[in-house]
Amino acid sequence: MEEKISFRKAEKKDSALILTFIKAIAEYEKMSDQVLNDESKIKSLLFDKKVAEVIFLLLNDKEIGFALYFYNYSTFVGKTTLYLEDLFIYEKYRHCGYGKLLFNELINIAVVNDCGRMEWTCLNWNKTSIKFYKSLGSVPMNEWTTYRLDNKTLIALNKENKKGSF
Repeated sequence: MEEKISFRKAEKKDSALILTFIKAIAEYEKMSDQVLNDESKIKSLLFDKKVAEVIFLLLNDKEIGFALYFYNYSTFVGKTTLYLEDLFIYEKYRHCGYGKLLFNELINIAVVNDCGRMEWTCLNWNKTSIKFYKSLGSVPMNEWTTYRLDNKTLIALNKENKKGSF
C-alpha cells in the first residue's frame, strides 16, 4: 500500500484530539503532572480567541503528528515570527522522516506568511531533537535565557502591584 501523507489545519471539533497530543508530548517530556489544559480551554483559546493554530500530519488519513504554533512580533526584524510551541510525532512513526515533513510544512507556513524567522525551545536533554534541529541549519540561542513567571507568582505579583508596592 502506498503511503498517503497530508496535512490539515485543526478545527474546533478536533479539540479532544489536540488534548490527546498535548498529553502525549507531556508524557514524552516527563511533564504529565503539569498539564492543566482541557477541551473547553482549547476550544476557547485556539478556536474562539485564535491565540494559536494547530496542524496535523496525516498518514493514510490518520493523524500521527501535530504542531501547535502562534505568531509574535519581532521589533528588530519588523516582521512576525512563527513560534513553534509543540511538535510531536507518535513514537511508532518516529525516525521515518515524518517529523521533518511536519517541520518543513511549518517552514512553508512561515514563508507564505512572510515571517522574519521561526523560533522554538527544546529541552536540553532531548539530544535527538537537538541533532535534528541543527541538521536543518538552526542555531541555539545560547546567549539568551528563557525566564518564566508561573501563574501563582503572577497572581502574587499582581496583588502586590495593586497595593502600590513599587
